[in-house]
Amino acid sequence: MSWKITALAPADVVRAALVAHEDAEDWDFSIVLGGGQSDPARPDDWQLEAWLEREPDAADKAAIAALFADGAPDLLVTELADADWVTLSQEGVEPIREGPFHVRTPDHPAAAGVRDFVIPASQAFGTGHHETTSGCLAMLAHMKAQGLVVRNLADIGTGTGLLAFAALHVWPRARATASDIDAVCGPVVAENAALNGIALGDGPGKLAMVIAPGMEHALLRAAAPYDLLIANILAGPLAELAPEFADAVVPGGGVLLAGLLRAQESTVRSAYIRAGFNLRARMVRGNWSILWLRRRTAGKR
Repeated sequence: MSWKITALAPADVVRAALVAHEDAEDWDFSIVLGGGQSDPARPDDWQLEAWLEREPDAADKAAIAALFADGAPDLLVTELADADWVTLSQEGVEPIREGPFHVRTPDHPAAAGVRDFVIPASQAFGTGHHETTSGCLAMLAHMKAQGLVVRNLADIGTGTGLLAFAALHVWPRARATASDIDAVCGPVVAENAALNGIALGDGPGKLAMVIAPGMEHALLRAAAPYDLLIANILAGPLAELAPEFADAVVPGGGVLLAGLLRAQESTVRSAYIRAGFNLRARMVRGNWSILWLRRRTAGKR
């Protein structure tokens, strides 16, 4: 069995709690946290949700309550059926269209005239329906339209592999490396690559997959430097990774960053400016920012 804790609060209160979670150095990462609108008809009403593979105890509830600076709202604890909550949350979603991409689950038909990706509901994140993922798809198309040339790329925190697949469609001769901290993503990416005609391996037009936190894998380091690094993760890790990303990107190369709330954007942008990047473009999707930054060449600001 698994369990969920839900807290309903105004949007700014939930956003502040999510930021506090980012800053919590002693957070128990067996508690998976998320947040967003509780009802599209009421955009100012949000919910914070926490999922656990155990019945939450007093310490778990206290950790979640502590994220709310002015006192936590009521916490609703729900016992879930013996099923994977990530998969269930992704089932039945409608296809999306972003630029040249159409993303769907297998229960929907393919679309003509676009690059059609089928991404089944799975234990990995990244079906394209979250605003951060769809925003990254749109930004990839914008980068291509702006003339960015990519021969070597990496997708850090790839989840289902969707953004790496999309980047390979935009730059079909690029070498690509995908990574994730969660071991479940390895077989998920392999299965999705087969479904979508993505070749695995090392070489132009192929994708290599590794399991590692951040840039901490020999293959990621050996494949550097990159023309493009994609990271749709969380604001805290994004800021921490700025120096490592700077070391791994060629001068003039880019990073595509997502997973940060608008309230966290200035912190992340500052970290990358200090690391030698300039902002090239930004998009806002709901309460989320998607950033394209380019590493400065010598002598430029």
